[in-house]
Amino acid sequence: MSADALPPLHDLLATARVVALPLVTRFRGIDVREALLFEGPEGWTEFAPFAEYDDEEAATWLGAAIDFGWNPTPSAHRDRIPVNATVPAVDADAVPAVLERFPGCRTAKVKVAASDQTLEQDVARVRAVREAIGPEGRIRVDANGGWNIDEAEHAIHALAPFDLEYVEQPCPSVDELAEIRTRTKYMGIPIAADESVRRADDPLAVAAARAADLLVVKAAPLGGIRRALDVVERAGLPIVVSSALDTSVGLAMGAHLAAAVPTLDYDCGLGTASLLAADVTAEPLLASGGAIDVRRVDPDPALLNRYAADADRTAWWLARLERCHAALGVGTA
Repeated sequence: MSADALPPLHDLLATARVVALPLVTRFRGIDVREALLFEGPEGWTEFAPFAEYDDEEAATWLGAAIDFGWNPTPSAHRDRIPVNATVPAVDADAVPAVLERFPGCRTAKVKVAASDQTLEQDVARVRAVREAIGPEGRIRVDANGGWNIDEAEHAIHALAPFDLEYVEQPCPSVDELAEIRTRTKYMGIPIAADESVRRADDPLAVAAARAADLLVVKAAPLGGIRRALDVVERAGLPIVVSSALDTSVGLAMGAHLAAAVPTLDYDCGLGTASLLAADVTAEPLLASGGAIDVRRVDPDPALLNRYAADADRTAWWLARLERCHAALGVGTA
């Protein structure tokens, strides 16, 4: 099957299962992560755009899921992917318990700039991470576009003493990223772009504007592994492969993307199965020795049943699947 072929909707619905997995701690404002899984000729795959995304954006995620389920993965350069620990916007005293869930990880990504948090809380959280991982550990912070330019400049100054590896998406727009990169360049702290890549009409606009030093690349929102690899090649910037709080089935797609990238200069954000209190497989893609394996994941029928979403949420996801499949059909007609 060619990479652009679209399987009929009934092929997706035949095996579709919707799950609702509890999280260890609140993340991105949710306590439960929902996902729709289905099986293709190459194996199980995942469709899990966040609920607030519109159908146009979500259809890109469906294209990625179909690509992973219906097409062989590209050649791999590695069979293990080094990953970072992810520290949500928790109180500083909760940091050690979070880090314990990521054994062997030498890098921590710390969420900052949450709407219900202060900069003082962000500083305390990052300080707690530095104390926990020691001077040789790496710390990156992710603001998810939560600051304006002046706030970002002030925050980066406040966080700089903790020896940051980079600051991810400090501001929402490409122009703002370019400005904050200029203002803080003398500090030697790189700026990374995430939302400005995966949620942009042109994922290469950041690189063209020289608005970031590196790109955070995610397979699902970019339309699949092959499209993500094209962005990586054309952007010409260092990249970090990351995920979107996926089940282990979804993380497998990210792992195969990371395996196919010729050069990985940074630990990847693919350890987020550790943020789930439950998964769809008895052998989840959890960090071990600071890395995860590159492999496809088959869900366990018993776990699919145990964590099945209720009837209303299942109907919502199946209707979304149908709409997004129709949108892809229009796009490829």
